[in-house]
Amino acid sequence: MDRRGAVVLDGGLATELEARGLDLDDPLWSARALIVAPEVVAAVHRDYLDAGADIIATATYQATLPAVSARVLLSGVTLACRERDAFWMQKASDGARARPLVAASIGSYGAFLADGAEYRGDYGLDVEELAAWHRPRLRLLEASGADLLAFETIPSLVEAEAIVRLLAESNGPPAWLSFQARSHAHLADGAPVEAAAAIADRCPRLVAVGINCVAPALVAPLLARFAAATGKPLVAYPNRGDVWDAVARSWIASGTKIAFGGLVRDWRAAGAHLIGGCCRTTPADIRAIAAAL
Repeated sequence: MDRRGAVVLDGGLATELEARGLDLDDPLWSARALIVAPEVVAAVHRDYLDAGADIIATATYQATLPAVSARVLLSGVTLACRERDAFWMQKASDGARARPLVAASIGSYGAFLADGAEYRGDYGLDVEELAAWHRPRLRLLEASGADLLAFETIPSLVEAEAIVRLLAESNGPPAWLSFQARSHAHLADGAPVEAAAAIADRCPRLVAVGINCVAPALVAPLLARFAAATGKPLVAYPNRGDVWDAVARSWIASGTKIAFGGLVRDWRAAGAHLIGGCCRTTPADIRAIAAAL
């Protein structure tokens, strides 16, 4: 950010894994690949680094401790760090880039449910219950060697409160917090965006706040509302604009062509400092984002 004002995130991981022949119709989703095909995960990480990503996210979004062992969870961080280090050994001498970072991906409670609840936020759990659920995985990933923690697709104020409370309990890597939103003004649970920004604003360990896995058309107005309520750098990594069908467990294509290279200039002007892609985006999209920035 100091060098050029913005950081390039990677894009859709599951999208690329499925494109390479993996069946992710599983409660673990992309984390299943850490068990059955870690070499494919490594190849996707490398493709995003080659495309210009400054930060790659681990395949741990849906890897929760009730579902996988600690060994499998940590393997996602180890694999990403290994690919980053191998990439950097080849690229460090050109002086054109900063050393890429690895972000440990931490999905919402809704991701664990695997029923699309991260797009609704209707868990029926309070702050204490959500904190207790997140705590074991967070404590493990804090000591995993990841450079950053990425809390992703958080749909509600109550889950954000739980995360902020957990981050205050200990020291550890810096984190970002990105929300899921139903409109240009409201989170998935209906709460105002400004309230979400205010929760993040009081947490010193959160170095950025914003949105992910929303339609590209929502990004600019959402960023404007976040910018009005917090002084923290903003993060934005939308999906391609398709809609997730939780019953059919598949994406419904929007049919709209998205030119990320043109859009990211507007997002940058709206205050976004960490910019990338989420579901259905590809290394080609990240290459366009990197070029635009």
